[in-house]
Amino acid sequence: MTISAESVRFDEDNLWVALSDGRTIGAPLAWFPRLLAASPAERAAVEISPFGLHWEALDEDISVEGLLAGRGDGTGARGAAA
Repeated sequence: MTISAESVRFDEDNLWVALSDGRTIGAPLAWFPRLLAASPAERAAVEISPFGLHWEALDEDISVEGLLAGRGDGTGARGAAA
């Protein structure tokens, strides 16, 4: 069974993704500097695909697989250590 994203929301510090298997997974926005710096409108412009999340204007892609593995986008200090 392939797990996919069904919806995305944000709070002040986190990205929250509802998954097709009923779970909701959260990740700190600090893992994704482009999303951290983005406006609420820019964050809301997410495209959900079977493979993950895409923000065209922000040039940001996040895979469900990466979220489940606890990976950020690799551009911040945390990503460099991973």
